[in-house]
Amino acid sequence: MATHQDALVPLTDTRLSMAQYQRLAQVPPEAQWFANLDSYQTRRAYENDIRAFMKFAGIVQPEEFRTVARGHVLAWRADLERQGLAGATIRRKLAALASLFEYLCNANAVTHNPVKGVKRPKVDSYEGKTPALGDLQARQLLDAPRGDTLKGKRDRAILSVLLYHALRREELTKLLVKDFNQERRGVPHLRVQGKGGKLRYIPTHPNTLRLVAEYLQEAGHGPELDGPLFRPMRSLAGAVATALTPGGVYSEVVVRYMKQVGITGDNMGPHALRATAATSALEHNADIAKVQEWLGHANISTTRVYDRRSSKPEESPTFRVAY
Repeated sequence: MATHQDALVPLTDTRLSMAQYQRLAQVPPEAQWFANLDSYQTRRAYENDIRAFMKFAGIVQPEEFRTVARGHVLAWRADLERQGLAGATIRRKLAALASLFEYLCNANAVTHNPVKGVKRPKVDSYEGKTPALGDLQARQLLDAPRGDTLKGKRDRAILSVLLYHALRREELTKLLVKDFNQERRGVPHLRVQGKGGKLRYIPTHPNTLRLVAEYLQEAGHGPELDGPLFRPMRSLAGAVATALTPGGVYSEVVVRYMKQVGITGDNMGPHALRATAATSALEHNADIAKVQEWLGHANISTTRVYDRRSSKPEESPTFRVAY
């Protein structure tokens, strides 16, 4: 039976040994914490964020994370603000550090999370920085690729998928031929593999159905149900079937045709087409909860970034001024 004196003496030291700590808390990304991040983009951003904090705090060895206090985090946040970084960027960097320390706490490698309670800056703009195209610009972009070439047919289909279904470019590149025409309750759907491997089914727009069908007929890989839907031109020419890369979607398709029709500006790329689709759906009275599901957002606050209904440029007082 344990005595009162026994209760005052810890039976074991629950902290990890140095060897155990080093196995659990290696930074950068080979750590188990890093492996838990499903998105490649998130892993890459968080790796850079953790490296930046290590450099700022002078951390060389993983065990030095044990010495990090709230003051170090506050000093880092102040330094990031002095650099003039956007509020959203600073929030992400603090989130990366908080996520790492939460993992280390759960692994018993550190005693507390020094990021807890550190105030995060407000996001600069509720609307977000990704622009949306106007209706005329969207129509010009859809019509930009030539309709009498294989590349033109492919690119028209890609732009239609992006502008009518608000896919992320990584989601578009993961589409297989069999994902194109998934029938549900008599309606053709796109089967989309989103972030974290989550599947969602999106009714396919008639314009997209037609354009993808024309592309598959010209390309000839319609019967290859388990093959990639959108392929680079060299693959379409008879090489081993591979999927068009996200970089290819950006440079070979979206940015190329934007320049062709004169669409310029900051942050113009595939995500602008996603923002355009979401904005258009909301402006035409789509339910915001359904738009959230459609976009694959985990939180409706992310969807609200695309809700520009209260800030239409044509309703600005600028156009009410008369002299």
